Amino acid sequence: MAYRSLMRHSLVPVLASLALVSVLPAQQKAPAKPTVARAVKGATVEGITEYTLGNGLRVLLFPDPTKATTTVNITYFVGSRHEAYGETGMAHLLEHLVFKGTPKHPNIWQELTDKGASPNGTTWTDRTNYFETFPASDANLEWALDLEADRMVNSFIAQKDLASEMTVVRNEFELGENSPTSVLEERVLSTAYLWHNYGKSTIGARSDLENVPIERLQAFYRKYYQPDNAMLVIAGRFDPDKALRLVERKFGGIPRPKRNGQNRIWPTYTRDPAQDGERSVTLRRVGDVHALAVSYHVPPGSHEDYAAVRLLTGILGSAPEGRLHKALVESGLAASVSASTYAFKEPTILMASATVRQAATLGEAERVMLATLDSAALKPPTAEEVERARAAQLKSIELLLAESDRVGLNLSEWAAMGDWRLIFIDRDRTRKATAEDVQRVARTYLKPDNRTVGRFIPTEKPDRVAVPDAPDVAALVKDYRGDTTLAAGETFDPSPANIDSRTVNGALPSGLKTSYLSKQTRGQTVNATLRLRYGTLESVTGKAVAADMAAEMLLRGTTTRTRQQVKDEFDRLKAQVSVSGGPLLLVASVQTTRPNLVPALRLLGEVLRQPAFDEKEFDQLREQRLAAIESQKSDPTQLAIRTFSRTLSPYPAGHPRYTPSFEESIAGYQAARVADARAFHAEFVSASHGELAVVGDFDRREVDQVARELFGTWTSPARFARVPEQAFPTPATSIALETPDKANAFYIAGQAFEMKDTDPDYPALVMADFLIGGGMQSRLIERLRQKDGLSYYAGSQFGAGALDSSARFLGLAIFAPENLPKLEAGFREELVRVVQDGFSAEELAKGKEGLLQNRQLQRAEDQALVSDLAQNAFLGRSLKWDADLEARIRALTPAEVNGAVRRHIHPDQFLVVKAGDFKKNASAQP
Repeated sequence: MAYRSLMRHSLVPVLASLALVSVLPAQQKAPAKPTVARAVKGATVEGITEYTLGNGLRVLLFPDPTKATTTVNITYFVGSRHEAYGETGMAHLLEHLVFKGTPKHPNIWQELTDKGASPNGTTWTDRTNYFETFPASDANLEWALDLEADRMVNSFIAQKDLASEMTVVRNEFELGENSPTSVLEERVLSTAYLWHNYGKSTIGARSDLENVPIERLQAFYRKYYQPDNAMLVIAGRFDPDKALRLVERKFGGIPRPKRNGQNRIWPTYTRDPAQDGERSVTLRRVGDVHALAVSYHVPPGSHEDYAAVRLLTGILGSAPEGRLHKALVESGLAASVSASTYAFKEPTILMASATVRQAATLGEAERVMLATLDSAALKPPTAEEVERARAAQLKSIELLLAESDRVGLNLSEWAAMGDWRLIFIDRDRTRKATAEDVQRVARTYLKPDNRTVGRFIPTEKPDRVAVPDAPDVAALVKDYRGDTTLAAGETFDPSPANIDSRTVNGALPSGLKTSYLSKQTRGQTVNATLRLRYGTLESVTGKAVAADMAAEMLLRGTTTRTRQQVKDEFDRLKAQVSVSGGPLLLVASVQTTRPNLVPALRLLGEVLRQPAFDEKEFDQLREQRLAAIESQKSDPTQLAIRTFSRTLSPYPAGHPRYTPSFEESIAGYQAARVADARAFHAEFVSASHGELAVVGDFDRREVDQVARELFGTWTSPARFARVPEQAFPTPATSIALETPDKANAFYIAGQAFEMKDTDPDYPALVMADFLIGGGMQSRLIERLRQKDGLSYYAGSQFGAGALDSSARFLGLAIFAPENLPKLEAGFREELVRVVQDGFSAEELAKGKEGLLQNRQLQRAEDQALVSDLAQNAFLGRSLKWDADLEARIRALTPAEVNGAVRRHIHPDQFLVVKAGDFKKNASAQP
């Protein structure tokens, strides 16, 4: 019998005897009869004595001469918790098959009938057990022990039995499907547990039951049905000495398996993260009453809080004095209520449920139910409530302990939680639990963010969607020939010399510089970028928000087309288009194909020159901007980077290079108006200053003619003067920023200094940056990821101005907050080691090869190359500059690289910013 759900139903006791059956064959040779070691005696608690055989089998003897019967119960510590992908329901299916017999006991059902036994088998989350209760006699006990020892390792587990028993189990599955409340609980559990197998029903998925290969069942059986993974209980009337000798004789000869390779039983270490918000699920099926189910994550049955949690369920769910009964049943909102929890080995759930007759009251019943559960944390339980719940719990425990056969079966549950003696420890905890303990667990676990709410809504005709399975892909592709083959393009040499020789530079009458590199590409693809420069320091100060909004509004409609029409036309032209900008520069990019480039450029011209600046679109954009900024406020990466930039480059507020705080950004966008964006565009945006670069498959003369038509006369009277960058003195400062409830932290450290990319040390620092943190085998990656295992990503960045003496070097890493001390120590040690010891000749040689190939790879990508050409047009350079730089890199010596590092990189002067949830771990606090 599979315990399908946590709820008890009236049909279960009636059908229990039908649910125990079998299925599976995978014979093992009966072992020879080796010399059997005597059992080793262990603990004795309240009349129960433990022994252990040499093969690992644990044996509990619980003699009770008042009984006229004996119960033999064997528990295997395997349940639905241990099932892998495709194996759901396997533990239960195997339970059925083990009743199908062995060579020695080919007809187990007949034997059980002949002995007048009352047998069953059950499967649950943490264990599977088999038991038979029979008239007490030495002969019957020997038979029962022989049966269990034999089917431990010699069960048939055969294909023919699987074929027949699978339909029996499927029928059991279908029986559970008839109960909406049972299915609702399954849905709640599967929603409450994201990863753990407790979220999967023990009965399994129908598709797994119908398709599981017999080989997988046989392997499952051989792995888990072994003496070292089992516990045998004998309870009732029997002679303990005789029984122990029988156990040694029947089970002692079964060898302990080798637990290595695929046969190793790993502990189940999957745990769900703390639930971080209420979850809900709705079930719609044919039914007659509505139902509610609410679950909360609570500790496992072995935890010291569990006894108080169980008392809490009594206070909530009992009738007629339980809180849920009074709030829902007595008020007429619900027909019945319950609350329960199950003692699992790993973190479990507390479940409250209610049945509701009238649809009209379902919403009110849910509101009152949740309010009642919430109030348990605020309204302390009375002494009377606690004593009433305790009396009910202790009554059940004491009556159980008075029945040796029931104790023998119940020990399966507690042993599966870790040890059979937990049954007594739980009783003792129940006796000692106080009202304060109950309120504490209510405050701790009955929180809205820790709950999952399920609703069953009866529906006459459920509107289910049957999603089709995958087709026969082999047949699908067998005769497929595809479309016309794309144009293959030419073999292009991405060397600087070849690129320069193929690039045609020029200028439009407006002043816009042009760079065209035409070549044959696969699929006739082409990339274009347009950079428009404008403003002076004085004219754009304080206009960063207006500039950003102006640029972002351009694709949101023109004077003749709506936003959707612009998008539709670019889609028709197979054009990927982006436009972005700030107070100094606007950048537009187009990726399309040769036949569509000219019409795409014409549409881009309309977008740039005739924007609509629709007020509704502007309001939507402003809300999106504000939401994006607000979402970054608690993000460690964004917070650290913004703080680093503000501190390393402290331009005055309003400066076009100023980095505002989150609060300043929010205030700026809240105050933004469409008139400001329209005015900024009208005053500054034109083709008077900037660059147009096109790389790919296109007709140069045709594109140049269109560019002249669109941008050749588009000018602005606004003065343009480049705003220089500045290298501020680096403050040797460490800043720690708390970001509560963030699992990942961010670390960034570096310095600014004066340097241009024409400086003699520039090539050496480019090389050093690659070796420190630019390559996949860099120092920081090797230390922080490969060696210490602290960071998924770590690296460094170096850059220097072409026109201004402004450079910066920085390193960064992501990590778990508790690892901050190790991360910071590792980062600093590596930088200090670089400065003090430098790079070896071998390390430098390998680094050169990687860096130079990487630069060539970038030039081979048209999207990167078109950007380089535009930048070079602005700087008045060609790719020869890159070739000269690479020649200088190729000629570098270790002394030159190490000397440049020592002259410019000073870890003691770094600005360090770290952001994360450091308060969770005192040792990580900065």
